[in-house]
Amino acid sequence: MFRKKKFALSTTQIILISFLITILLGSLLLVLPISSSSGKSVSYIDALFTATTSTCVTGLVTLPTFSTWSVFGQVVILLLIQIGGLGVITIMSGFMIMLHKKMGIGDRLLIQDAFNLNTMAGVTKFIKSVLLGTLVIEGLGAVLYSFVFIPDFGVKGIWIAVFNSISAFCNAGIDIIGDSSLYLYATNPLINTVTSFLIVLGGIGYIVWWDVIRVLKTRTARNKKIFRRLTLHSKIAIVATLCLIVGGAALIFCSEYSNPNTIGDMSLWNKIQVSLFQSVTTRTAGFATIPQEHLTGAATVVSLILMFVGGSPVGTAGGIKTVTLIVLLSSAFSTVRNKSQTTIFNRALSSDSIRKAIAVAMMFMLVTLTSIILLALATEASIIDVIYESVSATATVGLSRNFTASLNSMGKIIIIATMYFGRVGPISLAVALGSKNESQNVISVPTEEINIG
Repeated sequence: MFRKKKFALSTTQIILISFLITILLGSLLLVLPISSSSGKSVSYIDALFTATTSTCVTGLVTLPTFSTWSVFGQVVILLLIQIGGLGVITIMSGFMIMLHKKMGIGDRLLIQDAFNLNTMAGVTKFIKSVLLGTLVIEGLGAVLYSFVFIPDFGVKGIWIAVFNSISAFCNAGIDIIGDSSLYLYATNPLINTVTSFLIVLGGIGYIVWWDVIRVLKTRTARNKKIFRRLTLHSKIAIVATLCLIVGGAALIFCSEYSNPNTIGDMSLWNKIQVSLFQSVTTRTAGFATIPQEHLTGAATVVSLILMFVGGSPVGTAGGIKTVTLIVLLSSAFSTVRNKSQTTIFNRALSSDSIRKAIAVAMMFMLVTLTSIILLALATEASIIDVIYESVSATATVGLSRNFTASLNSMGKIIIIATMYFGRVGPISLAVALGSKNESQNVISVPTEEINIG
């Protein structure tokens, strides 16, 4: 008798399928007449595009969110953003915990792989902390937003505040204020500060949150050096985030200082404020306070670089991630200096970490370049608009040079695929690379040197 082999999906397949199912279900809900503010169904391609951009927390939209969708449609979009930001597996695990369902070894392994955790220990506690922390931060953001949106929009301001808070924390960049993103609030200190606060906290990663809290809790009078006691991951994520935000803001400020179409006619303080926000929002958030199509060439390049890098691992942001960038740069400098080890903050990096960083960056570049070529073939837009759109879609940013709404059907399909692979690709690749090799019979092949460079 032959024993039938049990069919089982890998973690990578589960992540890919879960995102795909969520997108398809969302598109079916959004194509319903009840989802449209006019009471008439939108085209399925636009419903699919909106479901994809919401679930992949990108923010590129072909139809104005505030005027196209009814309250029901906006609720569907917000749920997709929340699911996409936290991850389908996190949401499912949260429901299991709420229903007091015991999590088996398979469930714990799935969560461990999805979040790229080093151990299964404390997985349930980790999920609870992620969900509770998210709820608290999004709630705080909504309350702070209310001080501006309620006076401006009345009772509707409460819904706008909640929507904006969740969208900002999940780095989605979708809003229901108007058809010009946050242009009206470009110089509003509260909106700038709260939005930036939510974007950075969502994008820096949950692991960094708990590491900082751990150090603060165990701090004693004798040991006040908080930064030194953080893990290497947290140190890299925090320093890289600060450097990119400040450095990006400085470059954008210098590039746009005299540009009358962006910040040229603003006061010095407002120029600094808007430049800082542009630097933060390009880290995969997608809210805009200045028109991206009017940026100078230098500021456009800076924005593309910031979008490409994105946020940090195990967070709501996209891009190749800050830690990946630092690992690649450190490895390159170590090779140039002929060092046998790659070190960061007096800690040596493993060869596995370097290989993973190279794989993630190369896969990201492959998706981006493929999207650029296909989009250039499908449309007659300028190449800078195409590049900006493709990088924004792959990095799940959502910023556009006023190009998304003019996409033809083929262009929409290309961007839909780009957003999907840009969101699930790095996650799935990290999971695949993090999985243990079960093969015991490793065959060694001959080594041969080649010329590089």
